[in-house]
Amino acid sequence: MKEQFVQLDEKVIAFMRKYGITFLRISVGIIFFWFGILKFFPDISSAQGIATETISKLTYGLLPANISLIILAAWETIIGIGLIIGKYLRLILFLLFAQMLGTLTPLLIFPTETFRVFPFVPTLEGQYIIKNLILISAGLVLGSTVGEESKINQ
Repeated sequence: MKEQFVQLDEKVIAFMRKYGITFLRISVGIIFFWFGILKFFPDISSAQGIATETISKLTYGLLPANISLIILAAWETIIGIGLIIGKYLRLILFLLFAQMLGTLTPLLIFPTETFRVFPFVPTLEGQYIIKNLILISAGLVLGSTVGEESKINQ
């Protein structure tokens, strides 16, 4: 019985080793694509308000909210498509990390909107932003395998 468990365990681990990075890349791509597409439709995305406020603050009000939302929507959609397809990953991951930097900014510039008690009790918007730490970590893992994925899936 123990030997069968060990064999099954080894097969499961081999499956995860072979497909885990691909699944991670595609699932993160789906998230970016999905959230990006939503931003093309005004007042659909939950993140629209905080995103446009942040971009406005970072650009000193030079970029109108409707234009910044379209740029952000396109940016996130491109990241999503790039991750799903798996092409130009160095560029796509650069775009992802740049976008994540902007995404975390509201925690610092809008603490009253992102925290009920700074820095320990985030609002729902704050929680939405903080969960991006997972996307950053996923990006780091994906970046560590750029150029190796074809070897991994053999």
